[in-house]
Formats: sequence, C-alpha cells, structure tokens
Amino acid sequence: MNSIGAVVHAAGAPFSIEVIDLPDLGPQDVLVRIIGVGICHTDISSRDGHLGAPFPSIFGHEGSGVVEGVGIDVTKVAPGDHVVLAPASDGTCPHCHSGAPMYCERGPELNFQTNRNGSTAALANGQRAFLKYFGQSSFAHHALAGERNAVKVPKDVSLGILGPLGCGIQTGAGTVMNGLRPQAGSSLVVLGAGSVGLAALLGAVVCGCSTIIAVDRVEARLAFARSIGATHTINTDLLPDLTAAIRSILPRGADYVVDCAGVAQLIGAVLGALAPLGTLGLVALPSSVDRKLELPWFSVLNSGQRIQGFVEGNSVPDIFIPQMIALYRAGRFPFDKLIQTYPFAHINEAVQDQLSGRTIKAVLSTELIKPNNQPS
Repeated sequence: MNSIGAVVHAAGAPFSIEVIDLPDLGPQDVLVRIIGVGICHTDISSRDGHLGAPFPSIFGHEGSGVVEGVGIDVTKVAPGDHVVLAPASDGTCPHCHSGAPMYCERGPELNFQTNRNGSTAALANGQRAFLKYFGQSSFAHHALAGERNAVKVPKDVSLGILGPLGCGIQTGAGTVMNGLRPQAGSSLVVLGAGSVGLAALLGAVVCGCSTIIAVDRVEARLAFARSIGATHTINTDLLPDLTAAIRSILPRGADYVVDCAGVAQLIGAVLGALAPLGTLGLVALPSSVDRKLELPWFSVLNSGQRIQGFVEGNSVPDIFIPQMIALYRAGRFPFDKLIQTYPFAHINEAVQDQLSGRTIKAVLSTELIKPNNQPS
C-alpha cells in the first residue's frame, strides 16, 4: 500500500519525505497508522551511519497509532486498537522466555536492520528502502510492526504523545522502577537531564526517593528537572568537582546513580560519590563501541558496589507501558511535560531542535499541520 515515509538515502543525509509502497502483510505483521512518533538519539545515530544500518532506510522506533490490518496469525490486537510500538524480540530465546525480551539473542538483527534480505518499501525512483527498524520503521504515516512489539493501550489517552513510552521514556523510568528498584527514602543521582534522564527522575519520584539530584550543564534543563521532582541540581559548568558537589548534599554518598550522559569523566566522578553497597546503572551509549570504562577496583570491591548496564529499562513492554499510562492517568507520571510536538514533515527541524537542546523530546505528528504563514 502507498504511504508517506521519511527516507534516509545515505549516511548523514537529511530525512526526505517521500511516497513509499509498503509490502503486503505477513502472517505475524500488524499494519499501524502512525499518529505520533518520538525522535530518539538512536535514530539519529543510525541516520549518521554509526550503527551499521543499510541505506536507503526508514528509521523511527517510538511509534504510536491505530491498527488498520493484521496478519492471519495475529490474535493479540485487532483493527481499531490503539497501540504503542516497542523494540522487537523473537519470543523464542532463553532471555525472552525468562521475561527479559530486551536482551533477546536476536535483538541486534531484529532492531538495527542488519539483515540485508529483510523487508523493504518501494520508492518512486525505483530504489527500495529497508524497513522494520526496531520492528517498526515508524518515521512514516504507516508502519509494519509485529504482533510481539505492538502493545495495546487504552483509547481514552491522547495517542499522539504515547510513542516515546516505547523506548526513551521506558528506558529512563524502567531503569529505576524495574532495574534499580530503590527503596522509599533512598537517594538517586541522574547524570544528564535529557528525555531519558528526566524519565529516570520521574521514576525516582514514583519510587519515593527522598533525595533526587539531577546533573547537567544546561541551566534551563536543571530548572525543568526541579519542576518535576529533583530535590537538588548540579551544574557541572559551575561546579566541576562533581564528587565533592554530590557529597556536599549526600555526605555518605548516593545509593543509586543512573548515567544518561555517556561521559566517561562524569562516571569516574560519581563512582567517588557512590555510597557503600550503591549501584551505578549504565544507560547511555559510550562515544564509541570500543570505549573502555576505568574503575577504582579496590573501592568498588571493598564497598560492595555494583555497576550494571540496562537496556530499555529492563522492561517487558506489554506490562510496563500500561503501568506508565496508569501512573500518568493518576497524575503521578507527567511524562507529557517533556514533549514538544512537530508536524511530521518538519522532521529535520525537530531533529536539530532536539540536538541543540531547544527541545527535550520531539514527537512528530502525522495529524498536525503548521499554519499557512509559517515556513514549510
């Protein structure tokens, strides 16, 4: 079927809004009319050629929309259902069977388009663009997802803002709520006040942490962090000795640290401010896949500290996405405050605004049209 997609033709090229022709539904496919889709840093990294995706490609992996068709084997959702799209997993490996689908053994193949023989969409110029990025390729008006990664959600919540629950918001909040599971009254430090870090902060509020410290170098983001629950903030441009700054607030150190910045110097500094039996959760990608992390071996050993990586917040999307929505409806998880909506055709503008920090979380709407007096 014909639809509209944002196609990237070569590494580093801009997103190009084009007519695309999607293939027919497979037995386990779900056709979703996309209403909103968030922009994630991983999409940008793939666009720039850093994660091995082939070109031309259609990226996007924080889609939400309405089911318009299902394959003959699909029973989980039906046409008319509202869904949020999450990363893909095969459902057959030991990790999937044990409730850890984010660590699926086929995760890289299913999510990063490493299969050069995978699904493609036909383009007007005769080329074919690769599909099924994170099992969806939702930078489009329609996406072909799978039954496993389509999560049914209530119809009384604004569908256009729910897409980021499938990745960025799930990653930050889930790392705290599903992974670290801090006890009420504990302390937690978040490195990086972008969308993932702020989602982690919201998760810490839900868990009842009594001291929540947000660390960033942009004062506007820190002010926003205070408005949604941070008890303290540290601007590393003004207080470069991060270890001392944290210990001035928490003399015995922080119980938990969530790294959403990916800056090696900051990680080294917070290890010096981690409490005995404390845990450092690694969420952000390093600057390169072979980047090494140097640890204070003796103090980590002697203090019983843990350093653990988290993918997609250790979440089971079918369980955690509805939980986040329930908390949102109860007024306890205001993730919508992080979101700025853009017309779908303005994807390149939205990417630049997110990279520059003007926007915390950009979400593209297929239903939003800018007024005629604004530039297209």
